[in-house]
Amino acid sequence: MKLYNTYSEKLETLNLREKISIYVCGITPYDTTHLGHAFTFITYDALIRYLRFLGAHVTYVQNVTDIDDDILIRAKAVGTTWKKLGESETEKHLKNMDALGTLRPDYYPKATDNIEKMIAIIKKLLIKKLAYESHGNVYFEVKKDKNFGKLSKFGYRAMLEIANERGNFPLDRHKRDPLDLVLWQKQHPNEPSWNSPWGKGRPGWHIECSAMSMRYLGPTITIHGGGSDLIFPHHEAEIAQSQNTTGKKFVKIWMHAGMVFYEGKKMSKSLGNMIFVSDLIKKFDATTIRILLLSHNYRLPWNFEDDELTAAQKVSKLFEKYVSKTPLSYQEVSKSAPIFFKNLDNDFCTRQAINTLIKLVKSKKITGDVLNTCLQSIGIIY
Repeated sequence: MKLYNTYSEKLETLNLREKISIYVCGITPYDTTHLGHAFTFITYDALIRYLRFLGAHVTYVQNVTDIDDDILIRAKAVGTTWKKLGESETEKHLKNMDALGTLRPDYYPKATDNIEKMIAIIKKLLIKKLAYESHGNVYFEVKKDKNFGKLSKFGYRAMLEIANERGNFPLDRHKRDPLDLVLWQKQHPNEPSWNSPWGKGRPGWHIECSAMSMRYLGPTITIHGGGSDLIFPHHEAEIAQSQNTTGKKFVKIWMHAGMVFYEGKKMSKSLGNMIFVSDLIKKFDATTIRILLLSHNYRLPWNFEDDELTAAQKVSKLFEKYVSKTPLSYQEVSKSAPIFFKNLDNDFCTRQAINTLIKLVKSKKITGDVLNTCLQSIGIIY
């Protein structure tokens, strides 16, 4: 099987005989769950199901960023605590994903449960003089990392512009460079804090995922996933922090899901143009929604149109009439539907794979039990 690696910009072979570790950046729980979230998480859910169907040993970690500026702002706006908001939104998100039939991750860590691990990493970066402390804050000095920018392929000016759009504060007078990454930030009045060698404060966003991924999966991850909007600065920062801590390659394959647009604009909390799973699931079943999402190429952006759900529902009914409940093994079905598996093995092209099944059903060139097994391999279950 080959997957596209954002870092190398090439298709790379995934060794199914080795243990596969997958880390996917999860939600910041303050407004869940929209269709963009669902597209990302169902993409990786389908991939994990397929890898396990092929016989691979997969360990799946997805995190929760339960302390963040956005959570603090939203909690204040709705008159609750950051902790209660995070817990309620996380529970809502899990219920939404359960309703869509996704598997729970093997580990589902919260950032606030891993503060000590973050502090340990920051200490190592300070010892190596790749980070510096200033007035209770700690920063990673990006100019000391010659590889910084190799994931995103951006120059300095572009990196700074994008970072500023995504939470960076370039006018921070304690920084040596406007682009330096916040590893630890000093406590602000009336904000939650944790003890550290540099005083009370809380971790920066990027160090959270470095700590959680390495805690559960070790220094090198097979596949690191997330939305393509996380390539910079978040994933670029993770590489810098993690590799400079351990001296080992952080990720073998960087896999990014495309953004979902609605009415021509990226579906996001800030724009308020979100289609919520909790609303969709009242009108359409989980199988229909999964078919809708997996009918798009995972790494290409796409614009959601309302009539797509009706089209996906027709496909679902077509499969349902034809499918047999008998499950088979990969060895039993691979010769019966080779093009389906060829589609998936070539950068996990679920769109082409589903189209292949539609053609096979319409031409009656596939049996119901083979169809059932193919669909189940990517989590489309009747």
